[in-house]
Amino acid sequence: MQIATEDVSSVENSLGALLVQRGKLDPRALERAMRVRGDGQEGLTQLLPKLGLISERDIAEVLAEQLSLPLVTAQDYPTLPLLEGEVSVRFLHASRVLPLAETPKGLLLAMANPLDHEAIEAMRLVAAQDILPCVAVPAELEAAAVRLYAAQKSPINEIIEAVSDEEDQAIEYDVERLKDLASEAPVIRLVNHLVTKAVEARASDIHIEPCEDRLRVRFRIDGALRDIDAPHDRFRAAVISRVKLMAKLNIAERRLPQDGRIKLAIHGTPIDFRVSTIPTMHGESVVLRVLDRESVALDFAAIGVDGQNLRNYLDVLERPNGILLVTGPTGSGKTTTLYASLVRLNTAEKKILTVEDPIEYQLDGVNQIQVKQSIGLSFANILRSILRHDPDIIMVGEIRDLETAEIAVQSALTGHLVLSTLHTNDAAGSITRLLDMGVADYLLTSVLNGVVGQRLVRTLCPRCRQPYRAMPELSEQLKLARYAAGSEFLLHRAVGCEACNGTGYFGRTSIFEMLIVTDTIRRLILRHAESNALHRAAVEEGMRTMYDDGMMKALAGETTIEEVLKVTHDK
Repeated sequence: MQIATEDVSSVENSLGALLVQRGKLDPRALERAMRVRGDGQEGLTQLLPKLGLISERDIAEVLAEQLSLPLVTAQDYPTLPLLEGEVSVRFLHASRVLPLAETPKGLLLAMANPLDHEAIEAMRLVAAQDILPCVAVPAELEAAAVRLYAAQKSPINEIIEAVSDEEDQAIEYDVERLKDLASEAPVIRLVNHLVTKAVEARASDIHIEPCEDRLRVRFRIDGALRDIDAPHDRFRAAVISRVKLMAKLNIAERRLPQDGRIKLAIHGTPIDFRVSTIPTMHGESVVLRVLDRESVALDFAAIGVDGQNLRNYLDVLERPNGILLVTGPTGSGKTTTLYASLVRLNTAEKKILTVEDPIEYQLDGVNQIQVKQSIGLSFANILRSILRHDPDIIMVGEIRDLETAEIAVQSALTGHLVLSTLHTNDAAGSITRLLDMGVADYLLTSVLNGVVGQRLVRTLCPRCRQPYRAMPELSEQLKLARYAAGSEFLLHRAVGCEACNGTGYFGRTSIFEMLIVTDTIRRLILRHAESNALHRAAVEEGMRTMYDDGMMKALAGETTIEEVLKVTHDK
């Protein structure tokens, strides 16, 4: 099927109406896209996903239905490239097409935009046969193209070759030249490629690190850093300047750390990137934290809180006032747990205010306030003001000093529920930390309801995990009999396959301990007992430690004992 040029506009208009009819697109969103489109050359099939208004898969499904064309699945792509040597890889990438198979009726052609009649005509001339267009999901088409034609030329190398030798000689400290270079198409495509690749790989962070003679790029996936193909060292200044421009940072300032934010739509999904730069010996190091709201399920089952831990946590969370703390090191999932808590508490009858640095995810119906130390907008100053806004629930991103801790205590004493985080090794340690800060023991016993200790462990890939029987010596050493009945215990080991990129792990889950402040704990607080004594008392009263929770998840086949032992130990 081929669409005439004069019919493309009418097809796209009816596509918009069909998307609205199918419930895939809001009418106001369509109006916005049409205004943005104006008289431009970009069609709705490209514009809607770019604006983050609809996913690429949704638009492909509706477009295939509208044009009565087959929809390409991931299994439809060939194992070997077709027309190799007859069609350029650059053309395939630029036109977003990929030959699928030769049939008696013609060449099956996967197309991200089947309305592109010029690409169809070009492929008809190259293949010397009729073209049978099929609708493809752009991300799947691009992944197949990279897999099939990577031996000819990788995307990064192709982008690099587009830069002239003259640009190689750009002076790193010429700010105006850097702005020009960072705004040119090859560098833009290079940075966009790195960012897209990170999102596709489920990376939580992108690390761009200048070394003495090379530029190093690493992705943090499931908590572990992995090296990826990086641009040549000559692109160091241009790549870093491009990221800083996107984050609206000062590219002339290289002596001081800077923080910013980037908003992009990757394959139709809106994603935020939190950007941080810091000067190092060989140049500025940049880290982009990937904040994909759609990939984070803000419910307790998804983050690994279940059973007795969940019941205890909800019992404390749903109290009308007091303080609930979530503790653990950086990157242990504390903020995600608090967001899941706010989602559960967020009803029309309650007003919720948060004080965060930075705001990681936007929650509908929650009033979120960003700390700005540069203008004196600190945790403590904001907390003093928001109490006059009649909140029911207050979330403080982190208790960092005595002043913030004391205002949080006063807020709880006046009838508010306060949620916050603290950096300590376990739940009991947070109590001694608050006492060491200078919080009065009698106030702490009056307002503290419970403390969560939390860590993240990698979950096993369900496709390749391998079960094995634990040896009696190992069972005895780990005291596995405490967690399951029987004399033999089934554990799993990480193997590695294509789905998990050879690591044996896919995703992460949390391991929890929930310390409820009982009368016994309060008496120990008033005596300023050490954290070990508080921990023992909580265990005697039924607290399941992080180690216990981790071992139960290992026996359930969710993770490995190595992951549990890496982040915690039995107390």
